[in-house]
Amino acid sequence: MSASTKEQRFQTMMLPHLDSAFNLARWLARSHQDAEDIVQEAYLRAFKFFDSFHGEDGRAWLLGIVRNTFYTWYQQNKAQARNTQFEEELHSVQIEDAAAVQYADNNPEALLIQKDSQRQLHKALEALSVEFREVMVMRELEDLSYKQIAGIIGIPIGTVMSRLGRGRKQLAEILVTTNRVHDGS
Repeated sequence: MSASTKEQRFQTMMLPHLDSAFNLARWLARSHQDAEDIVQEAYLRAFKFFDSFHGEDGRAWLLGIVRNTFYTWYQQNKAQARNTQFEEELHSVQIEDAAAVQYADNNPEALLIQKDSQRQLHKALEALSVEFREVMVMRELEDLSYKQIAGIIGIPIGTVMSRLGRGRKQLAEILVTTNRVHDGS
């Protein structure tokens, strides 16, 4: 494959997944700047090995590279990664879908409640260990199938389902505890 054909095919198949790659890296690394570095390195690796890609699902292939790049980065920066603080403004979800807009209805109280709920959910998700957080992000935020997640992580589908179940349970427990503290119970 010629260099220009490779570049054009790569841009067509991989660049549309830049947001997904960044989202996964940001949740795993817990840092906007580190996520940018991880995604940049992942795209360089993906381009370097693009000739070996023969599948249809470029998104899953790329997210696998992002995940592996994160773990390489994490091993190199383990001490620093433990001390990285959650960056609230990076993980804030903007009201985008019609149901949320209709629910909020520009009511300041409803908007405040929704914003607080999102903040609590993001803090709870961030509190999960990386093995649960990565499957939760891939399934719930990136809408990947169990099969795709299993392929990316290199674990059986049953393990993906188990981690999702355990991650959801831990997430619910964190939220209940947070609400009890928040409500003063």
